[in-house]
Amino acid sequence: MVRKLLFLLALFFSISISARAQGSNELFVGYSYEHLGTSPSRSINGLEGTFQRRFVPWIGLVADVDAHFGLPSQLDARDVHFMVGPQISLPTKISPFFHVMGGFGHIHENGLTSTSFATAVGGGIDYHLAPLFAWRVFQADDVITQFFGATEHSVRISTGLVFRF
Repeated sequence: MVRKLLFLLALFFSISISARAQGSNELFVGYSYEHLGTSPSRSINGLEGTFQRRFVPWIGLVADVDAHFGLPSQLDARDVHFMVGPQISLPTKISPFFHVMGGFGHIHENGLTSTSFATAVGGGIDYHLAPLFAWRVFQADDVITQFFGATEHSVRISTGLVFRF
């Protein structure tokens, strides 16, 4: 699962290099915490990566991938999401943003697996540190899935670095 995440991040990065001359791009990489809405609910840690292609300074298309893993002391839980959608950002030093994404999610929990359509609605704040770097102070999303036939709302919170090119 980690290999898939690294492959997708490398793919986003290579796409961004080829599109460099055509406009602005952003690559976010950071820590992510998710409170699964499964029964029983649990909290898992992981990584999140996002590539955004901005068409104008305030709107772009974002591709998001995350992977979360349960702690060894807990019951087994791992999940992955891949979603795309529009993102609206205020292009200032302290830059709030809002996005709506859709895609798919996959979970492995206690030996069972399930794949479903996934959506995420949320936003956050980026703090621009330098022309090419920003700190994603926080990003909060409501990730909605239907794993094992039940609609679940999971809270995902992330922080990390944003590379702009």
